[in-house]
Amino acid sequence: MQTTVFSQPGQPGQAPHPRPAMNDAHAPSYYAATALPQPARPPLRGRAEADVAVIGAGYTGLSAALHLAEAGFRVVVLEARRVGWGASGRNGGQLVHSYSRDLDVIEARHGVDTARALGSMAFEGAAIIKQRIRHYGIDCHFRPGGLFAAINSRQVDQLAHHKALWERFGHAELDMLDARQCEAAVGSTRYRAALLDHSAGHVHPLRLAQGEAQAFESLGGVIHEDSTVLRIERGEPAVVQTADGELQARYVIVAGNAYLGGLVPELAARTMPCGSQVVATEPLGKRFAEILPQNLCVEDCNFLLDYFRLSADRRLLYGGGVTYGARDPAHVEAMIRPKLLKTFPQLRDVRIDFGWTGNFLLTLSRLPEVGRLSPNIYYSQGCSGHGVTFTHLIGKVLAEALQGQAERFDAFASLPHYPFPGGRLLRVPFTALGAFWYDLRDRLQR
Repeated sequence: MQTTVFSQPGQPGQAPHPRPAMNDAHAPSYYAATALPQPARPPLRGRAEADVAVIGAGYTGLSAALHLAEAGFRVVVLEARRVGWGASGRNGGQLVHSYSRDLDVIEARHGVDTARALGSMAFEGAAIIKQRIRHYGIDCHFRPGGLFAAINSRQVDQLAHHKALWERFGHAELDMLDARQCEAAVGSTRYRAALLDHSAGHVHPLRLAQGEAQAFESLGGVIHEDSTVLRIERGEPAVVQTADGELQARYVIVAGNAYLGGLVPELAARTMPCGSQVVATEPLGKRFAEILPQNLCVEDCNFLLDYFRLSADRRLLYGGGVTYGARDPAHVEAMIRPKLLKTFPQLRDVRIDFGWTGNFLLTLSRLPEVGRLSPNIYYSQGCSGHGVTFTHLIGKVLAEALQGQAERFDAFASLPHYPFPGGRLLRVPFTALGAFWYDLRDRLQR
């Protein structure tokens, strides 16, 4: 993972704005610079036992661990780096409902019953996040409200369809905005319409993960950082081995996602890590009212979409683009600044203070992959860029399955998943070619 930081002034002679001290344990993103204080979490050493071993202290692992701890399980989380080090601490921070393939696609591909089952859970992840924030007092800068913004007439029609679809599945907190209303909310003439989701919102993602970790620990849960898992011995109990220790557990949850590496080869064969880039500007001060006066988060409707929002200190956080195969671009600012200025040309003189990359895991179906490796080893992976809310949902669903309530787990586990055409060698060029076609379509339909 290569991450870059930018601090050059936007105008000759302009002094850099003072910035918070960096947290050296994380990639040097804006989020790391403004993270919550964290306790020491030493590596696993020697032998230990637990009811449940969780591999990965990102959202999936932390959500499952917290639900299980609340139910009285003895849970130990093993994290290779730091809590929230991967995608959970680097993403856009937007609470977006449903899945990367929406409910109409699920219904067409997998039938009415599957769509109904997944639809009943499609709006639950954001509610779980909000409940966690309230119950445990997590200071993660939550703000309500999110926009889906349409750039062309085809996308306007898609938003109308999207609204009707979600309302059919019981989600009614939606309003369509016309071009004038959209410009008032966003401060850009780029969009023809937008769909406002009042139940969406945005957070500081790393602080959310860190707050959930501390909530878990307050219930007696244990987290070991710097504890890369080297091997999982399948059996009852299962044994999870690190360089300096081993953990015996009745159950194991594998929640490494894009940062799992080759620990479980059969999972790696059906997925592909991808990178997304984000920049954070200097604090905008009163200028924030020019672009996002209502402090909503926004994502456009392109296949390769842009997404943006304000931070608590009024920086613009702007992300977009995909690097297939998780290739780390050397110049994040060069990739994202043109996108930012296309939306907000009035910010042409703004300084970029931070730029970073985070990886997410893509499946061929664009639907999450959930299942068992053995009767007592569970996994979830492949949110396909739609992970903030889904990871919190699936953590709860995994906890239910370990308690003998597997109906909701089975709804996800029954989805078919396939390897990428051409295997690991050709998955990147094939996927990039398909993305190029959709991106070209978006560019031509204005």
